[in-house]
Amino acid sequence: MSKANKIEKVVSHHDNIYEPAFVKKMFNRMSSSYERMNYITSFGFSIRWRRQFLEKLGKSNQHLHVIDLLSGLGENWTFLKRNFPNSTFYALDFSDKMVSRSSNKSKKLFAGGLNLLCENILQNKLESNHFDIISCAYGLKTFNEQQLEVLASEIHRILKPGGKFSFVEVSKPSKKLLCTLYGFYLGKVIPLLGKIFLGNPHDYKMLWIYTEKYGNSDLVKRIFEQNNLTVTQEKYFFGCATGISGRKR
Repeated sequence: MSKANKIEKVVSHHDNIYEPAFVKKMFNRMSSSYERMNYITSFGFSIRWRRQFLEKLGKSNQHLHVIDLLSGLGENWTFLKRNFPNSTFYALDFSDKMVSRSSNKSKKLFAGGLNLLCENILQNKLESNHFDIISCAYGLKTFNEQQLEVLASEIHRILKPGGKFSFVEVSKPSKKLLCTLYGFYLGKVIPLLGKIFLGNPHDYKMLWIYTEKYGNSDLVKRIFEQNNLTVTQEKYFFGCATGISGRKR
């Protein structure tokens, strides 16, 4: 059986893996361990990739409106606070367990000044033309093509003209040997670690399934460009992560 067929066989045992309810339940279950497992799955590069993709947004002492989408456990917040010290900050995630667990970090880092929202970015109540800065780490892979089109439309809607965005996502490297090794690590080793330390290999196996189907950020770039956004594609560590950054025209 080919690798692609094996993946389809695993996926076929589930409901639509891009269904928001499915994704939300998965991240709720992983909320207690997601931050450290991100670190492990990226060989420790996740912190470096965060810093690099957030550098695309620049720095400013002005009073800006900054939002971190699919904010998880708030891993981007220290960097954002340092780069935009005088801004008003927002964070949005639809996993209520992630939002709950990140609330303590919010209180410590922002002294209660972070607007922490539990909403689905695809069906949100955010104000139009409101944000100067949008960041998002490791959430693109959980969207299918139609959802990415909605996401791009929402990014265009909520950004101010000239506002900046930056996204990063774990990806499949283009070099065959590296892709094989990385796929084995994410698809086999990480679920095993999940079973040993958390008693739950299934959810972490799903992360490689999402990554395998995501590939890289080529499609995301095209979709964002079709929504009147100026886009540059980025590659990190030989394509083990890719992303996009740019502005609203």
